[in-house]
Parts: sequence; structure tokens; C-alpha cells
Amino acid sequence: MEDCIFCRIGKREIESMVVYEDREVIAFRDINPQAPVHILVIPKKHVAGVNDLGTEDQTLAGRLILVAQKVARQEGIARNGYRLVINSGEDAGQAVHHLHLHLLGGRKMKWPPG
Repeated sequence: MEDCIFCRIGKREIESMVVYEDREVIAFRDINPQAPVHILVIPKKHVAGVNDLGTEDQTLAGRLILVAQKVARQEGIARNGYRLVINSGEDAGQAVHHLHLHLLGGRKMKWPPG
């Protein structure tokens, strides 16, 4: 999608603070961090959200989690813990309609969230 900000970041048309990239996934620092470490992990392929994933996307969905794990190690938060969040839809707080995983860490998380 031409007007999707995350698609444009994935194509490197918009500058971002990239911490990881491969041919399918890109991870970059959130511009409005909610924790000391707040990184967004997105597929380069446009998928609007969780409800738009198809069976053909099973590997890609798993890849997002494995990339988040790798980035957590790279950022030094894997040992103490981190949170992975995927918002699905307006009521959940999904502001950008491109599937993305929030990697949050660097502080003690509270429960319940939201």
C-alpha cells in the first residue's frame, strides 16, 4: 500500500532507527516509546492486522516472534524479560493498520496491562 507508513519504512522511503532487517522483516525504534526499549517488528509484506493473516502467512507470523527474540537479546533485555504486544483493531489501540509487534523492555512491566 502506497500510503501505509510502515510499508514506506520497510521500503526505506521513510527514515527510521532500524535495529534489525532481513528480506521479510524490519525492526525499528518506536518514535513514541512506552518503555526504555520499545521496538516495532513488522513484516515488509503489507498485512493490515492479525485478522488479515492467512494460512500462507504462518511462517511470517512466527518469524516476527523469532526476530523479536533476537532483537531482545541484541538490546540486552532478554535475560530480565520483555513483553511482546500485538494490538488488533481500534478497541485494542491499533493505530497503524499494518501488522506490527511491539517489543517492550528495560523496566518492570505491570499486570494487568491497559
